[in-house]
Amino acid sequence: MGFRKFIKSKSLLSFITAFMLLGTNVLMAQTEAAAAGGQPEAPQVDWTGVAYYLLLFFLVCLGIAVIGKILKIYDLTIQIQGKKGIKWNTIMAVLCLVILVVGMYGAYWSFTVQGSMTLPEAASQHGVKIDEMFTVTTVLTMIVFFATQILLFTFLFNYRHSDKRRAHFLPHNNTIEKIWTIAPAIVLTILVVFGFFTWQKIMDNTDAKGEVAAINVDITGHQFAWELRYPGKDGKLGPKDFRMVSAANKLGVNFKKKSSFDDLTVDTMYLPVNRAVRLNIDAQDVIHSVYMPHFRVQLNAVPGLPTFFKFVPTITTAQMRTKLDDPKFEYTVYCNKICGGGHYNMQKVVRVVTEAEYQAWLSRQKPYLTDQLRKELHFAAADQPKTGTENRLALNN
Repeated sequence: MGFRKFIKSKSLLSFITAFMLLGTNVLMAQTEAAAAGGQPEAPQVDWTGVAYYLLLFFLVCLGIAVIGKILKIYDLTIQIQGKKGIKWNTIMAVLCLVILVVGMYGAYWSFTVQGSMTLPEAASQHGVKIDEMFTVTTVLTMIVFFATQILLFTFLFNYRHSDKRRAHFLPHNNTIEKIWTIAPAIVLTILVVFGFFTWQKIMDNTDAKGEVAAINVDITGHQFAWELRYPGKDGKLGPKDFRMVSAANKLGVNFKKKSSFDDLTVDTMYLPVNRAVRLNIDAQDVIHSVYMPHFRVQLNAVPGLPTFFKFVPTITTAQMRTKLDDPKFEYTVYCNKICGGGHYNMQKVVRVVTEAEYQAWLSRQKPYLTDQLRKELHFAAADQPKTGTENRLALNN
């Protein structure tokens, strides 16, 4: 009766109807797209989408329900004949062992297959420390995972119900409580303290004694692109003011400060190897996130809340290409926040080069203060000869 009600239920009919409508819409959409493109034949429908897996999941559940009903009927038939019924406890215990074996194989597969998809070695100084933290945490977690899962399913099998023994009721045990409270607390404390000091060292933005000053790179996110700005010969970035943003002054650079006049605008982020770089991070509309996975760098770009991240790249692009045997490899900066429809397009190439290559590249970059921006700000031409009356720059007015 329960199975009959399930088959006749409105929920099931609603699910089948929704699935058929979804499949029809997908098919019609692909047919229309093919017709619009002028293709003679419509492409095959991709049934490996969400609808396919939903249907597969439903069929598996239905199959399990049917098998369960058949076994229940068989068990009742045996009991009516005066025989012992199916030993469900033994069946469940064996299934626990099967789940353990399948689960262990799944963990092995995840390590061997998906483990090969991990990032290559860190290309920054602090990235090595982050990888060490990740490795230590993973090893400790895996030890606990394997130990608990093996014990759990082995106990379920060994101590399954039996008429020959009774379970021992243990309402409380102080020793056990102390062990599983103190042991995890000690491990977590070590991890937290280790992580705290590592994080403090990573976020220390002060230049060490005798160290060459960090290069300031301004990276500003907006829907849907990253804007890059480098300092000129003075090594200082000019300040920004959101009220000065315009078509020609996309970043709103404030030219009331002399440090703004020699700023450079670039399309590709070039970084010299083994030299400190300070990323000055900002956003103009929604929350974005600067994500440079190979350098283990990620920090949110929040409108109205400028942030920064300092790091030292240690492997040039050419060296990484050799290590990975991939001549087309490029470091990339992504946006790690789903910031809108064009989120996928927020990426810039990052190229790590030698100091000489960096200086040569820097000398070829164009100034942020373009002729169009000069006109917009009513600047006098830099090379205009002086007359009896001194020329005066009308700064940002």
